[in-house]
Amino acid sequence: MRLVKYLAHAGVASRRAAEKLIGEGRVTVDGQSVTDPALAVDASSRVTVDGRPLQGAEPRVVYAVHKPVGVVSTARDTHGRPTVVGLVPARGLRLYPVGRLDADSSGLILLTNDGELANRLTHPSFEVPKTYRARLGGGPLGAGTLEALRHGVPLDGSPTAPALVRRLRANMIEMTIHEGRNRQVRRICEALGHPVLELQRIAFGPLRLGALQPGEHRLLRAAEVERLRAL
Repeated sequence: MRLVKYLAHAGVASRRAAEKLIGEGRVTVDGQSVTDPALAVDASSRVTVDGRPLQGAEPRVVYAVHKPVGVVSTARDTHGRPTVVGLVPARGLRLYPVGRLDADSSGLILLTNDGELANRLTHPSFEVPKTYRARLGGGPLGAGTLEALRHGVPLDGSPTAPALVRRLRANMIEMTIHEGRNRQVRRICEALGHPVLELQRIAFGPLRLGALQPGEHRLLRAAEVERLRAL
């Protein structure tokens, strides 16, 4: 097994994050520092990260979490802010968030120790849909604004991909996007003169936020995880 895949299966991080750890020289194999993510390892290899030995693959779990506003979607925060990982009792597992929600947004985020699954769900090539509910400023939404959102808005020098958009109220929309550009919903709405006042993610692929209240979590059932893998 390649070293980067071994780290992902051990719950250290997603494959992309694991490649960074290896490149930074923070991983050793059989006592030697390595920087090659493709290095072959097996069950007999002694692998450490930052001096901490790994015990092989952890049981893989995926949690759905309702992230409240003010909580950051990282495993740890250098400024001492509450993190989404702190909302779930890890019970010794190394959990990390799948993708991000900015601190000012709320809603559905996934936590897992399954690096392979996390990579599939966040890699742009898989185009996993995410649905948001946004309350907007700037007055009532006109038909032109909705059509612009549906067809794409110039951002970072290129238009965004078409989105599914429906108006719920005069100043509230539901939008499904397949891209993962930084703060995408906030930026395209602001570009159209409608700054986002509240933003909540209500769906990630086939999963819905449902009845989860802010700060609550639940362990996904095996069938739900398989639907995520099928994406």
